[in-house]
Amino acid sequence: MVYVAWHMLNKNPKYILPEGIELPDRTWPECVLDRAPVWCSVDLRDGNQALPDPLTPDQKLEYFEMLCAMGFKHIEIGFPSASQDEFDFFRRLIEEGRIPEDVFVMGLTQMRPHLIERTLEAFKGCKQGIVHAYIAPSDLHMKQVFGMEPDQLIETAVASTEQIRALANAMPESDIRYEFSPEEFTDTAVSFSVELCDAVYAAWGKATPEKPIIFNLPATVERRPPNQYADMIELFGRQIQHRDSISISLHVHNDQGMAVAATELALMAGADRVEGTLFGHGERTGNVDLSTCINNLHSRGVETGIDFSQLPEVAETVERLTGMPIYYRQPYAGSYAFTAFSGSHQDAINKGMKRLGEAPEVFGMGWKVPYLHIDPADLGRKFERLIRINSQSGKGGVAWVLQQDYGIEVPKAMQPELGLAVQQFSESVGREISSEEVHAVFQEQFIEPKGPFELLAYWPRPDDADPTFIHGEVHLRVKGEERTLKADGNGPISAFVAAIRQAIDVDFMVDNYHEQAVGKGADAQALAFVPLKLNADAVMYGVGIDSNIDQAAVRAIIAGLNRVKAGAI
Repeated sequence: MVYVAWHMLNKNPKYILPEGIELPDRTWPECVLDRAPVWCSVDLRDGNQALPDPLTPDQKLEYFEMLCAMGFKHIEIGFPSASQDEFDFFRRLIEEGRIPEDVFVMGLTQMRPHLIERTLEAFKGCKQGIVHAYIAPSDLHMKQVFGMEPDQLIETAVASTEQIRALANAMPESDIRYEFSPEEFTDTAVSFSVELCDAVYAAWGKATPEKPIIFNLPATVERRPPNQYADMIELFGRQIQHRDSISISLHVHNDQGMAVAATELALMAGADRVEGTLFGHGERTGNVDLSTCINNLHSRGVETGIDFSQLPEVAETVERLTGMPIYYRQPYAGSYAFTAFSGSHQDAINKGMKRLGEAPEVFGMGWKVPYLHIDPADLGRKFERLIRINSQSGKGGVAWVLQQDYGIEVPKAMQPELGLAVQQFSESVGREISSEEVHAVFQEQFIEPKGPFELLAYWPRPDDADPTFIHGEVHLRVKGEERTLKADGNGPISAFVAAIRQAIDVDFMVDNYHEQAVGKGADAQALAFVPLKLNADAVMYGVGIDSNIDQAAVRAIIAGLNRVKAGAI
């Protein structure tokens, strides 16, 4: 109550709502994002400068070659006037011929004459390059950082652009393009950004639709909601002159966690190009995550031009080079990105995968699986890690793990028993459990449960006159005492059951059982899942494995009886 009273009396609140953009006839909300922009990686500049330990030249080279292999055509490789290492790396790529023919390398500079001169010196001999110059026209910067008036700032931007043009003209063998960033675009009146960019356009000259000037309009600090950024991009695109010779570029930081949304809406509003970093490295909370932006479009059927088919290798490389781990729930790349712990989710994924072949006819698309908006295989991910098991997991997830990792198809009727056993084990250890541990629970509790009965051998012999009639001989150990039991039946299983009833004090019936082969060829084993019906409601499963299906079935019966005596029901 005290805080509310103070806040109501305070005429200068600490925070205020950002003023909206006057754009009543906005069109971007109706636009469909159905084509990819030009993607520009700034990992080696914006992402690198924000690392606790910046990349070494050799690390930068490995990173650069990875970006090229993935398909990036615009790559900002550094700030050549900032240090000798940055300058030398720029020169190394050029002098060693490491830049692919279709890739534009980009270098950043502030709008200061000596820094511009040093930057253009780094570009000498470059076949294709982009000089990226920036200045902040926001009131905040002009008043508190630069001490400039608007006219002075425009004069600085124009003079710097003319200097860059003159130095670029002195390199006729190179295709030098120009990118200008009015830093803190979202904190600047759109009308002033347009006035500034029109003046820069005129100073640069020679921009064409084939060789456009790039106006990079950054959300340098994310203070506005994404829809307002989109409004500003649409308004800028309407008001700027020579729009057909201009590439509008986005550069969004993630201070409020909305960089991806802001980027997508701004693309709907007419932007042509996106700058960002893999997995969002950058100042403070980072740049927009290109891996998320690009794969979002891929998941909607848009050809992106960037290859993420080996995403785990890309992620491992970035983690190793930067020393920065990728969050385990990071979209697409995180270790849990395609993981379901919830039992209902696991069951739905399991069923959806089994009916995936119906998706084209039912949904008109090849991929439609509950809880998975994209095929993990597109990104080099594997299905066996889709479902992970803990105390919250359900029977479907446990069955999925055994099927995917061990080829064991647990009958649906048995899945509740198995799910409960695995859940109890997970609760006992208090953590997620591995696929190997799931299999161990299955082995120990269903195939080899401890109990009073041990099957030593079983010989089913067909009758000489009627081979469908079986004479069974069972060697059984009961509580340590060996017994030899004989009985007849109209099949191997009925003869076995009749024999062991002589020594076992459990009233049961063998219900219809499920069998399958595990493995192939000479190493194949038969797996039998046998339900023992104990009364009107209770059923207990046992599982047996052997090279012979009849032997597997009788082993399953003994396993089930041991589970009954152990009190599993």
